[in-house]
Amino acid sequence: MNIDSALVRELAELLADTGLTEIEVEDGDRKIRVSRQMVQQMAASLPPMGYAPAPVAAAAPVAAAAEAAPVAAAAPVDAVKSPMVGTVYLAAEPGAPDFISVGKTVKQGDVLLIVEAMKVMNQIVAPKAGTVTAILVDNQQPVEYDQPLVVIG
Repeated sequence: MNIDSALVRELAELLADTGLTEIEVEDGDRKIRVSRQMVQQMAASLPPMGYAPAPVAAAAPVAAAAEAAPVAAAAPVDAVKSPMVGTVYLAAEPGAPDFISVGKTVKQGDVLLIVEAMKVMNQIVAPKAGTVTAILVDNQQPVEYDQPLVVIG
């Protein structure tokens, strides 16, 4: 069987761009499947699957969970949290000014940032009026469900 390395690379790039963990294509008798391991933090938050992971992979989510615990404990309880897994954008588009900055006064309903999930841009709005006291994420940073994003005092 001849392996089309360009097709494999293209499929791998598609996995990275979409956040998928596996993709399979068929063309006549030829079948190509490309898969990758999930991000350790995401894997730690998902329920167990119906197969046994490799021993090395089993140890990694435990380590990721142990590292995440101190960060979660240090996060303010009144922080605006991410309603989904995705990528944070602090501005509407590249080169545009950020929606918020530390010290800025916001009104309830003002856009704080965007979380992109599955190519959909989701505006995260201020649940209350106040002053932005902390921005806990960086632009284009991947975030998890319920991860603290912004603190409004």
